[in-house]
Amino acid sequence: MGSPLRNLDLIDISPRFTPDSAAAINARYAGVETTEVLRRLFGDPPYDEIALVSSFGAESAVLLHMVSQIDKTVPLIFVNTQKIFGETLAYRDELAERLGFTDMRVYRPDPYLLAKRDATSLRWSYDPDGCCELRKVEPLRRALAPFDAWISGRKGFQGKTRSALPRFEEDEGRLKINPLADWDKARLGTYFHEHKLPRHPLEAQGYPSIGCAPCTSQVQIGEDPRAGRWRGWDKTECGIHDPVF
Repeated sequence: MGSPLRNLDLIDISPRFTPDSAAAINARYAGVETTEVLRRLFGDPPYDEIALVSSFGAESAVLLHMVSQIDKTVPLIFVNTQKIFGETLAYRDELAERLGFTDMRVYRPDPYLLAKRDATSLRWSYDPDGCCELRKVEPLRRALAPFDAWISGRKGFQGKTRSALPRFEEDEGRLKINPLADWDKARLGTYFHEHKLPRHPLEAQGYPSIGCAPCTSQVQIGEDPRAGRWRGWDKTECGIHDPVF
């Protein structure tokens, strides 16, 4: 009888996806219209399990609506950092109910880690990277553990750190799908209008990019759409996504 340790050698723990395999999928779907990409992915996917991750931010309704028209049973993941605007939580509930998603999964920071690393709940004010790791990255990593692919709502126009965003990329061995990578603000606006989708209530108040309340400020005309995120810090992403130039 083999030892338990030797039996571990029989388990395939290699990443399911690599940068090269993600690039090959990009090439396969080059020029294919966005909704058709999603239909093909759900109909004949290169993965076994997929999740839709949403922040329920200013433009989230577009992707949520698209996916809901194809599969309302897809697991919909939301990370509640416990620093979220109340308006976002209300918008989340309204949209999820309106679009008919049947498997909403809400993940929160580990209370043990919060007590150990952010007992005052003020880590955002002196270590925003550490706060994001604790409240966003770690919960999402737990949420994505059963999946080998996930859908993100990022768009290339949202800032210089996303300007070269591909539709498909490798992320910790998973396939990350960015269906709206090449969409601009005007196209999103047209989709909102055509499908009569509700807007995030904070968008009209000058918040084109909405994250946690302590680290999100209003954006002035002419500024980068994400200029209000972590204003005053040399920080542009929460850690869930890497910059793509």
